[in-house]
Amino acid sequence: MNLRQKLLLMFSITVVGLVVAVAWIVSVRVRHVFEGMDQQQTAALVSQFQREFSQRANDAASALDRMAASDAVKQIAFEIGNGGDASSYLQSALPLAQEYRLDYLELVAHDGSIISSFQWTARFGYREPAITGASRAAFLKQEDLPDGTSQIGIFAVRTVPGSDPPLYVVGGRQIDADFLKDFPTPAGTQVFLYRNLTGSFDARNFGAAAKDPGGVHFQSVVDEARNTGKNATGIVYLTKKRADSVDATAIPLKGLDGSVLAVLVVANSRRGMVEVQGHIRDVAFGVAGLGIIFAVLVSLWIAVRVSRPIEELARAAGEVAAGDWETRVEIHSRDEVGALARSFNNMTRQLSEQRDRLVQTERVAAWRELARRLAHELKNPLFPLQITVENMVRARSLPASEFDEVFIESAATLQMEIANLKTIIGRFSDFSKMPKPQAIEMDAREAVRRVVKLYGPALEEKHIQLGTSIASEPLPILGDSELLHRALSNLVLNAMDAMPTGGTLTISVARAGVVARIAIADTGEGMTPEERERLFTPYYTTRQHGTGLGLAIVQSVITDHNGTIAVESADGGGTRFLIGLPLIEAKVEA
Repeated sequence: MNLRQKLLLMFSITVVGLVVAVAWIVSVRVRHVFEGMDQQQTAALVSQFQREFSQRANDAASALDRMAASDAVKQIAFEIGNGGDASSYLQSALPLAQEYRLDYLELVAHDGSIISSFQWTARFGYREPAITGASRAAFLKQEDLPDGTSQIGIFAVRTVPGSDPPLYVVGGRQIDADFLKDFPTPAGTQVFLYRNLTGSFDARNFGAAAKDPGGVHFQSVVDEARNTGKNATGIVYLTKKRADSVDATAIPLKGLDGSVLAVLVVANSRRGMVEVQGHIRDVAFGVAGLGIIFAVLVSLWIAVRVSRPIEELARAAGEVAAGDWETRVEIHSRDEVGALARSFNNMTRQLSEQRDRLVQTERVAAWRELARRLAHELKNPLFPLQITVENMVRARSLPASEFDEVFIESAATLQMEIANLKTIIGRFSDFSKMPKPQAIEMDAREAVRRVVKLYGPALEEKHIQLGTSIASEPLPILGDSELLHRALSNLVLNAMDAMPTGGTLTISVARAGVVARIAIADTGEGMTPEERERLFTPYYTTRQHGTGLGLAIVQSVITDHNGTIAVESADGGGTRFLIGLPLIEAKVEA
């Protein structure tokens, strides 16, 4: 991913993230505001319901107060109290209920037995436990009816004044769908009354002030209120559409014994909130889209102003790293990027100039070092040549027999020193024209076996023990067998020179990951850190008659084979050369 793409991604994520965060915060705030409004509205409706409930309760209690104080009821109480037949008053509740507009009415004796019942005449003689609520405020009560159903009503209990024994009147008004029929509700709000007439939830127990609420959807909040006896709240989805959901509050209404007889449900529509949140979401999507377009434009502008010049600088830096020190970049601006481009051009120009000076300096130093080494190497054989020639000149004055003896001896010396000169010149010539490897597929083990076979007898003559460890599996490499043999032979000869009095030479070859690892170790005196550091430097040698080119040639051969060579040594601890040559299969996998 380039800088332009990263900038585009960063700007897009930032814009979208900010828009989403703001939209979420505003949406949550809107939800809290609507919830607060719903709570206030619910509280107002509950308060209004309680006032309506209290008003109806007061009306029922007032009707019973008037009834109990009426002459007709007092007469009934007097006659019953003086031994009158209670059964003769079986139908007395009917005209009284109609006169005082009560849905339920019962005349109950002092022992709790029903004398007359308006809603169920056949209950004569049954016990009515509600008389314990005499003189109390109105209360909710479930009333069983002759058709097998039950209803919920607002009841009150009064004692007929002056009755002895006391006569009770128990009456009330029914709470049903008509109870909430005229109940005023604001737009978007519905009030339902669930009459808890059955043990399990039954949607038919709902009474609605408006359309049928689809009561089954309110089962969760109603059941929670019925089971806990506490207010319950929740979101109710009337359809699959979120806009058709409501915030429902279920308020339990309890009887004298604390049981839940009815549940008041207030449902506030969430449509307004959902539509506002949808509008916020649409605006957020629009802003996010504009933000992404803005991010694209900004990234393109930055690409022109920043990323493209930087990409040009990176390309130019790659060309410089590849060796093209004449690379320059165009300067398009006067800002920081332009200053960077100018600095880069100045740097490459200075590097080019310094490279030229360095190359010239190194060339001069190399020629001086070559001249010094040649002078040093040629000086040793030239001195014996000079002495030999002088001896031959002086020998001319000697007798013929003595001259012949000196001449033969001097000629042998001259031939030997001339051969030495040829050897020295040949080594320098070989180093100067190292051939490139003629790489073919070969087995690294064969190169090691060839060296072991060649130098085995010589090692035995020098009392050097030979230890070998050759891998059993093939180690295919691309190499020049002659050049590798020359490099390995040089290392073996160096090891033999390091053990003039004998020792142990160990040669091994094995797989090490993706390379063939060749190790040649001796038990000689080892090398100092300084010697190891300069070991592969041309013309550096620790031997009296060495040219310092052997290990430089070895390193050149291994490098030309894309391999590596390293040395491990310690004072008095021997020396080990490690060669790594890439395997053919590793190249194929790469």
